[in-house]
Amino acid sequence: MIKQTKIMLTGLSLAAVMALSGCNANNAGTPKMAKEGTVLTTYAKIAHESYEFALNDARALQIAVNQFTNNPTQTTLAQAKAAWLTSRESYGETEIFRLSNGPIDAEEGWVADMYGGLEGQLNAWPLDENMIDYTTNAKGMQTAGNIIDSRGMFNPGGEESTAVDVSTIDVDAITALNENGGDANVATGYHAIEFLLWGQDQDYSNFVKDSVTKGALTAGMRPLSDYTTDKFKERRKAFLDAAAQKIVNDLALVESGWEKGAQYRTALLNKNSDSAKNIAPKDAMKDIFAGMGVFIKSELANERIAVAVLTPSEEDEHSCFSDNTHRDIAQNYQGFKNVLMGTFNDVDYGVAPFDALDKKSQHEIKELMESIESKIASINAIAITSRHFDYQIRPNDPQSRVIVKLKNELRKLGDKMVQVASANGINLSVDDVTDAEETQL
Repeated sequence: MIKQTKIMLTGLSLAAVMALSGCNANNAGTPKMAKEGTVLTTYAKIAHESYEFALNDARALQIAVNQFTNNPTQTTLAQAKAAWLTSRESYGETEIFRLSNGPIDAEEGWVADMYGGLEGQLNAWPLDENMIDYTTNAKGMQTAGNIIDSRGMFNPGGEESTAVDVSTIDVDAITALNENGGDANVATGYHAIEFLLWGQDQDYSNFVKDSVTKGALTAGMRPLSDYTTDKFKERRKAFLDAAAQKIVNDLALVESGWEKGAQYRTALLNKNSDSAKNIAPKDAMKDIFAGMGVFIKSELANERIAVAVLTPSEEDEHSCFSDNTHRDIAQNYQGFKNVLMGTFNDVDYGVAPFDALDKKSQHEIKELMESIESKIASINAIAITSRHFDYQIRPNDPQSRVIVKLKNELRKLGDKMVQVASANGINLSVDDVTDAEETQL
């Protein structure tokens, strides 16, 4: 079993941050010996390892959440938060497997039917906190009319929303409410738990105003009394327990698709006994390379970075309650690098997409990745020692220029997937690696 790196988020040197973020060039461009297998077998191995680690950390999160809800103290709250931060590290690396018609988010066909396209249940964001619990509005008043303070039927509102019985808050209820009536009506997944543990981290009179939780290194500060003396304490506990259980359930199903002998994995490798479900190798590789390009260019560079820094809006940073966005960026990029280089936790898993490139192309991509990694390391180091991402995106902060440059370089890296695909015998265009709707800024 590969030893998993557990990442502490305080007291790291810049060198340590760079190492934890994969911010070194040891893997990129290293001369490779002839390897067994194919790009697809390497991809399947890394996917399984990635989801197995994420599932194990989700189970640890569930244990910590249950310990907190059974005995809410400052200590158990801190332990639940620490478990959430650890679970985000491993889940962040899995996100590169999105957008490739795999178990996590396939939208049609037998793969969708078997695995349910659970990405939206696990990681939907941004979320409308007011649907889950109270917030402090622009006038300094607490909002009401949410899942936790409601009894009986609750309608989240929005387009074609439907009412759900929330007399008991359980897995079924929050599943039915998630994205019910709109994408921001989020009731499940990592960010629902994040909000329930940290609470809000901004003033809603302004996207970057700092008057609810003040301080450049201060995240959300939900009071422990919400779980000890508040009249809705039991419903909050029930919500947390249900959300943690659902993450484990959902990740277990996705991970099962990548196990040896699983129907999806064997279909991806064109070895399924039911030939009608086999995926032709060229089709599989086209989906994977296009998905990698779209993820790094349109999802990470644009939706998770450009929208936040160019608006600017801390509400649009990925982990806005815990101020953990710097780690989301680092781990999402690390997942991309894992697949491109055929490595995971510094272990070489076999033939990689990068291997097929000529030396000149490898050098160009290496240089681009080194520049990206230096900027990620900078964002990490400053977030830990000086000011969180929500301060770095402010127009008068010099880091905002670094973040904009990072966004631009990630877009270039996404376009490079056309070149990587070609070297591996797959024809892609720039349009194939671009989500036009998500790449406007």
